[in-house]
Amino acid sequence: GSGRRTRPVDGLELGKPALTPLVFCPPAVTSPCKILKCNSEFWAATSGSHHLGAEEAPEFCTALRAYAHCTRRTARTCRGDLAYHSAVHGIDDLMVQHNCSKDGPTSQPRLRTLSPGDSQERSDSPEICHYEKSFHKHSAAPNYTHCGLFGDPHLRTFTDTFQTCKVQGAWPLIDNNYLNVQVTNTPVLPGSSATATSKLTIIFKSFQECVDQKVYQAEMDELPAAFVDGSKNGGDKHGANSLKITEKVSGQHIEIQAKYIGTTIVVRQVGRYLTFAVRMPEEVVNAVEDRDSQGLYLCLRGCPASQQIDFQAIRSAQATEGRARRKGPSLPVPPEAFTYETATAKCREKLPVEDLYFQSCVFDLLTTGDVNFMLAAYYAFEDVKMLHSNKDKLHLYERTRVLSPGNTAPTGTHPTLWVALLCLCWLCLL
Repeated sequence: GSGRRTRPVDGLELGKPALTPLVFCPPAVTSPCKILKCNSEFWAATSGSHHLGAEEAPEFCTALRAYAHCTRRTARTCRGDLAYHSAVHGIDDLMVQHNCSKDGPTSQPRLRTLSPGDSQERSDSPEICHYEKSFHKHSAAPNYTHCGLFGDPHLRTFTDTFQTCKVQGAWPLIDNNYLNVQVTNTPVLPGSSATATSKLTIIFKSFQECVDQKVYQAEMDELPAAFVDGSKNGGDKHGANSLKITEKVSGQHIEIQAKYIGTTIVVRQVGRYLTFAVRMPEEVVNAVEDRDSQGLYLCLRGCPASQQIDFQAIRSAQATEGRARRKGPSLPVPPEAFTYETATAKCREKLPVEDLYFQSCVFDLLTTGDVNFMLAAYYAFEDVKMLHSNKDKLHLYERTRVLSPGNTAPTGTHPTLWVALLCLCWLCLL
């Protein structure tokens, strides 16, 4: 009964003085789990008050029971979902904390309606809700960084490290004091470790008088132009419009502007899969409570060495695979298999410069046979051109990989040779 309310959201409990890093469980496939719908209904029913008086307790307990009932309805499809288990435990804790009985009315939560002149209509925001004005009023302009994830999947970190990773299941891309981003990667082909992003969750944490906590979620064939609670901005606070979603192309391209932290996020659906790109100030990137956990976040530290594709192993496997093809039956190939020549020709249609985006395109066509991966590489580079602050670093040519102790990486590898090494890469991923 302290009067301080916590709400379980995707593994987070709000209201804690220290921000708890997300812990992710890797679901094998995107599930029909609807826990975020339960969360948003509970938020809508209980928002508008920062503390609970005695007269509010019955209404809060009713909302909690409705929340619990909602989680039970979706339990069968949420068995492996961390957000679901976090919500169930959070509900139990809140029941005890507010002396709520599990038996009682469970009326549907009241959904807030926007009235004329509500925060959705506000155009002016406090200065604190505009990053460049508030944080850098008397200093130099902030240094912006970029991170992107696309394709099979390829990662460009905030430090312009470029990696090709396996990372199947759920992984954290970003986790700092202001937002969390999690992606789920699923197999592209049956029996293959080639993966692509099938689900994306972004949590914008509540910030001063600017924005309420907001959750955005996209999945294959579902790219909403709103947060999970149906809103398109930061909620009911005065600076709500410092966080806004804009739909650029219906079902294919959305942009989220978070002016209060100087951040722009672009999410696309290309073919069946999602791409992610962000522009963020270094100050925001490095704003974390637990610096020892920074290595968990892909955009900051890259993929773990065990999850990066080892091109040394690929080269050593070339001879083995070649002998296997000569001695035995042909290995399975993607449905629309590309040869090295046809893959490079197709990628040159959209990516004339043979940089790492071009090479990633070739890699993806050889491993998946899906021409949409060529478009994913193309749009990823278009997003870099829009979001990266250093136009001299748009093209990257040298692959980078963090090797475990005792391993050595070849230096000075020519891009053409690097592409050639990818030709048999799908054989190693099948």
